[in-house]
Amino acid sequence: MLATALSAAIVGVDGVPVRVEVDVSFGLPGLTIVGLAGSAVLEARERVRAAIRNSGFEVPARRITVNLAPADLPKEGTGHDLAIAVAMLAASDQLDATRLSGTALIGELALDGSLRRVPGAIALVSAAQQAGACDVIVPQDNGSESAAVGGIVVRPTHSFSSVVRHLAGVEEIA
Repeated sequence: MLATALSAAIVGVDGVPVRVEVDVSFGLPGLTIVGLAGSAVLEARERVRAAIRNSGFEVPARRITVNLAPADLPKEGTGHDLAIAVAMLAASDQLDATRLSGTALIGELALDGSLRRVPGAIALVSAAQQAGACDVIVPQDNGSESAAVGGIVVRPTHSFSSVVRHLAGVEEIA
């Protein structure tokens, strides 16, 4: 199954929207990230798996392909972790994929599922807003600076599990 989430990347000093596409299919279990991903992005494989598992969710024991689009744009940093993890849950039917529409997801995941600050939050949130996102979920430590961007609801939080509960409609992130 396929799921898509919205994130953003920094290119120079500007933010650029990034579509995180995750496909979970039959085949030898593994996680592949494509789309000109830099080394920190490739390391997301381990951070995302551990964060999902340590937050009480299931890492799909299937072939998982993550595409960061546009594929010709180099992606650096750890800010795509949250979008990758959420899209993995949606692609494996642990979360309703339609709940991702209109929401951007930006943040680094710690192995325990907590969210860590990312650099360039204002540019990232601005890119998400320009891409049509109505709201954006960011790490708690990026909340104040992200709120400087107008025209989008900023939802700072501390953990992956709180993001999933919010997207499932169980608990709102204010």
